Amino acid sequence: MANELTRTGYGQVEPNHLSAPRTGQIYAQLPWDDSATSVTVLENGTFAKYDMAAGKVNFTGAGEWMLVLNEVKLYNEQYQNYKDFALKTTEATDGVITPRLFKTNIGDIYTTNMVKTTDAGLKVVDVNLVVGTTGILEKEPATPVAGAMTWKVVKVTTMPDGQAAVKLQRIQ
Repeated sequence: MANELTRTGYGQVEPNHLSAPRTGQIYAQLPWDDSATSVTVLENGTFAKYDMAAGKVNFTGAGEWMLVLNEVKLYNEQYQNYKDFALKTTEATDGVITPRLFKTNIGDIYTTNMVKTTDAGLKVVDVNLVVGTTGILEKEPATPVAGAMTWKVVKVTTMPDGQAAVKLQRIQ
């Protein structure tokens, strides 16, 4: 088994136990700010910030990182798997996408294949992950940042389509 987590298609999320649907901590009113970055495709499993002051969702605003988990809508019969879905500015009305963000809480659990693929050792239980500057989970630095959102790999598993994945639990 390789040390890197690779994927085919776009990022996927299997929400095993997320508290946001029960607490109402789902945010989906602000558009994605693609002017600040070159990101024109927003995949499920990415983390972003709900920047009320700027009126945009971005990677640089104040506040905590929130999980991008959009409703999967596949209208083309050739593409009917979760790996085939992402929000794309090229497919959106007027080029504006409005992502759905889930606030996560300590104890939340989900399965994903959306982790930084250049980090070796992600296929090992007990590895801690933090959100990187591009909204993708990556290995925690050798010196942990106090108060940073931290996810622990609790199981090496697969997505429903058979792709390699990790089950994560938020521990901080």
